[in-house]
Amino acid sequence: MNKLLISSFLLLLSPLSAFAQERQAQTGFDVSRNLEVFADIYRQLDLFYVDTLSADTCVRRAIDGMLSEIDPYTVFYPGDDQEELITMTTGRYAGIGAIIRPYKQEERAAIEEPYEGCPAQEAGVRAGDVILSIDGKDIKGWPVSEVSKNLRGEPGTTFELRVRRLGEKKPLSFKLTRRQIQTPAVPWYGIIDEQAHIGYLYLSSVTDHCSRDVRYAITEMKQQGMERLILDLRDNPGGAVVEAIEIVGMFVPRGSLVVSTKGKIAASNHEYRTPAEPIDSVMPLAVLVNSNSASAAEIISGALQDLDRAVILGQRTYGKGLVQGIREVPYRGQLKITTARYYIPSGRCIQAYDYRHRTLDGAATTLPDSLTHEFHTRLGRPVRDGGGILPDSILVVDSVPAMVYDLYNSDAFFNYANEFVAAHPTIAAPADFSLSDSDYEAFVASVVASDFKFNGRMESVLSQLRQLARIEGRLELIQEDLARLENKVKQSDLRADLTRFRQHIQPYLETELVSRYYYQRGALQHQAAHDKNIRKAIETLR
Repeated sequence: MNKLLISSFLLLLSPLSAFAQERQAQTGFDVSRNLEVFADIYRQLDLFYVDTLSADTCVRRAIDGMLSEIDPYTVFYPGDDQEELITMTTGRYAGIGAIIRPYKQEERAAIEEPYEGCPAQEAGVRAGDVILSIDGKDIKGWPVSEVSKNLRGEPGTTFELRVRRLGEKKPLSFKLTRRQIQTPAVPWYGIIDEQAHIGYLYLSSVTDHCSRDVRYAITEMKQQGMERLILDLRDNPGGAVVEAIEIVGMFVPRGSLVVSTKGKIAASNHEYRTPAEPIDSVMPLAVLVNSNSASAAEIISGALQDLDRAVILGQRTYGKGLVQGIREVPYRGQLKITTARYYIPSGRCIQAYDYRHRTLDGAATTLPDSLTHEFHTRLGRPVRDGGGILPDSILVVDSVPAMVYDLYNSDAFFNYANEFVAAHPTIAAPADFSLSDSDYEAFVASVVASDFKFNGRMESVLSQLRQLARIEGRLELIQEDLARLENKVKQSDLRADLTRFRQHIQPYLETELVSRYYYQRGALQHQAAHDKNIRKAIETLR
């Protein structure tokens, strides 16, 4: 009987096996055929096209076009262009340690913020300095990317940076030596509620060795009396899975499953468990997330939610449930390629976007909530897949008037900050700083006197409405109403708008000013003292 069952099973298996082999052979033939066609088309273009073609440019564009049809995370980096990949995965680069921004009114770049303890800051370069030249080369008209490329280079190389600073009669020159820069993954942490012993830690990215910085920060705050912790993962784009596992392991028992990966080949299938004993497996923990929290940041927040170890607050996260690996390519190139999907402890994959099925305009589709599946946390709470991490407590984000974005993207904040710093050698501590009425009025006067133009969206919409009414033959019916609306919009006064939107504008302006005196850590400390979502997290932990 057993022999009969085995024989029957083998008979059933044989056609399936033959089908699989046939399909694999067909796939191999399709690959070879299309590569042969592509190579022949390029050879003919090279021989007969009227102009000479650049092989590097044409083939690179073909590669990029192919990869764009797959997903946004599969990217080719040729041998001479891997700086972005290195910075993305490690948080390190060789340069002077400064964020630069466009300075539109002069078609130049300017220093937005020098990192503390890095060559630029140590040499005396300040936020607000307008860059004139790099090693004698005038940078007027250069895009910011080109300026950044020239500021970076081999560690140990030296160059001259020439800048103009408000309040200085002559340009200033600095001799700077490039060195390895590690962007801070934990730019600031501290006790933000002494009475309730609540600590706060902002994790900006999940790069190499960031878990070491997180461990150090938590240990130090516990020594200061911390009994509860807010872990802020908002706007964290993610990074290294191994670092995410280390961070989760600080709060859950050793050996806890954090994430598993499943791919096309067996080598992509792994289970990742916490490798060490936790720092504290019972301390109340709140995690803040938003729509820009992605990848490894979602592994941290999702695992802590699935293991019922933390309360998650904020907005639904981005929904990146894909894992990338690095593959070597000939001539020192590297291919960052999606190799697997990851699944957090409840068994759910939180990938929100389907790049295989796109809309007519090429956009990736998303899975409607009605088609997602229910999973359960360690204690039985229902959670769902297919759409990022849904917080346990959803916090509404205040809408921001369009004027704030226009001010931020113009030179308005930047120019006023330069004037303010020149007139105020010091300011209050980050958590205590607030603009006075007279200071804000000075800002309003500065903007009104500048060439700032508020890009009123309503004017554009009304113009489109007028055109549409004309096309449909209805302009006469609504012309009087439309004219009244247009008149009201045109009568809008810039000074009045700046006053009316003060409660929205002032927090961004204060952050800009605080960062001039206390750098990134000060800006975060100021935000922590005034952020509504952080206050909600404090109330939750209390």
